[in-house]
Amino acid sequence: MEDSSLKIFRPEMKQINIEMNLPDAPAAPAAAAARLDTLDALRGLAMLWMTAYHLCFDLHWQGHWRQDFYQDPFWIWQRNAIVGLFLYTAGFSQAVAVARGQGWPRFGRRWGQIAGCALLVSAASLWLFPHSFIYFGVLHGMAVMLPITRAALLRPRMGAACALAAMGVAVLALAALASAWLTRPESAWAAAWLDSRWLNWLGLITQKPVTEDYVPIAPWLGVLLLGAAAGRWRMQKRQLQNAALARVTARNPLTRPLAALGRWSLPYYMLHQPVLLGTLMLSGWLAGRM
Repeated sequence: MEDSSLKIFRPEMKQINIEMNLPDAPAAPAAAAARLDTLDALRGLAMLWMTAYHLCFDLHWQGHWRQDFYQDPFWIWQRNAIVGLFLYTAGFSQAVAVARGQGWPRFGRRWGQIAGCALLVSAASLWLFPHSFIYFGVLHGMAVMLPITRAALLRPRMGAACALAAMGVAVLALAALASAWLTRPESAWAAAWLDSRWLNWLGLITQKPVTEDYVPIAPWLGVLLLGAAAGRWRMQKRQLQNAALARVTARNPLTRPLAALGRWSLPYYMLHQPVLLGTLMLSGWLAGRM
């Protein structure tokens, strides 16, 4: 039996939901599927693309197929597109989570998983690539940028102020770099300062650091915020709650497996490279025995 005290506050709660552009009640299962499955399918597509890219890289690393993954524009732009798609969907997901009322504790648990996996990536890459290990890759970047994105979604004015402050710092840093190169190119103190491992994660660099994965704040925070802005706009327009979209997602033979894959993005990200490398090494060992 419903508590009569809840009826007293229901009109006020409904008015608050209208002002915040939130649904009056939890979305129907079809709407929830539309919100999650379509987004997860896009993330699943990025994961398959990433797997194909890493398989090619591993074949090169094992000496089976020589390619230049560090200079060839074909591979560089593929890598940038994959990272951009991951960050865009991450920003979009944050907008959906905020609109559905996800609290900071749940966000903190997910953030802890990402940060912990980032440390594992650094440790594993230090073992495999001691001279070019990953110290600020995609997971490290997400660990820093996701709280900024969430704060910007919850407090748009604060987010705008932070963005303006960041732009000011970037302008000052670039001015310092230009001044250093124009006046004292032989010393270039600003370039050496910003190119160091302690600060190059900001992205204000004159040359790319030697590392296997590099996702600095600039410009990748912009991609994350772009996804968050798109997700916020879609949630405000309530286009993600369209039941017709849910039916299209559920019936599409390609979307369903991609969405299922996209829901396990972090475990998949952590396990796919060991599986690929292990398979290649086992195949090489078996071929040598035959």
